[in-house]
Amino acid sequence: MKRTAVSVRLGGVLAACAGLAVAAHAAPADDFESALTFYRQARYGEARRIFARLAAERPEDPALDFYLGRLALWFDDGAEALTRLERAARREPASARVQNALGDAYGLAAQQAGLLAKFSWAMKCKAAYERAVELEPGNCNYHWSLLGYDLVAPRIAGGGVDLARGQAAEIEKLDPMNGRIALATIALGEKKFAAAFAEFDDVLRRSPDDFMALYQVGRCAALSGQQLDRGIAALRRCLDLPAPEGEGKPGAADIHYRLAELLEKKGDAAGARAEYARAARENPDFRPAKVALRN
Repeated sequence: MKRTAVSVRLGGVLAACAGLAVAAHAAPADDFESALTFYRQARYGEARRIFARLAAERPEDPALDFYLGRLALWFDDGAEALTRLERAARREPASARVQNALGDAYGLAAQQAGLLAKFSWAMKCKAAYERAVELEPGNCNYHWSLLGYDLVAPRIAGGGVDLARGQAAEIEKLDPMNGRIALATIALGEKKFAAAFAEFDDVLRRSPDDFMALYQVGRCAALSGQQLDRGIAALRRCLDLPAPEGEGKPGAADIHYRLAELLEKKGDAAGARAEYARAARENPDFRPAKVALRN
């Protein structure tokens, strides 16, 4: 699961408890669907508990290994992620989603490894991402994985901003708004902050209430420390608009988290803490907000 990226945040404590009560009495197929619903809603703790129970009953099921591997990544459990996802890849070698998730697991291993082992894990990460793109070239998410790798990996490990731009071009062919976000991400990495904001100016001139463009203005402000008031206004407008549906789309928890970052940059510690708390209430599994509240 991408860290640059985020899921739809729905529910609350009462809804979660009700969902678990239903799942506890469901048939096995219904159990899987309940877990999948929690997963799609980013209620990862609930999803993990049900998937783990099912995996104890069906240890050979590659779908359960896939989801438990991705959830292990969310909770920074690198050892379980590798075990689950490598096993899923052996069982489904032509699955693009498994290869992409396996790349994430190798990437986490590279981050956690000692200096001498980093290169080997990094090359495995890149190879898995490339395999996912080869298997399913029309999926933006897999191009995003390669773009993220290219931005952080040195040239000796197959990275570089020129390669990231190539992935951004592929993303733009598949989805113009996603392409703008990709180009803005590269510009932010290069500290070309004006160029990052400019990716969304034309969109907002044509459609001032474009949710994704507004959210990205807030994200650019939070990551760059520039145009803070504009970013705050854009994110607050997002809260008044219907959020887009689909896995990976920003929801209320993401918006409140970005607002908190902006308020923190403006020196409003109390306001930032309140927004972090709102993010955590919107999604109890939104770990960045929980970490911020502990600090």
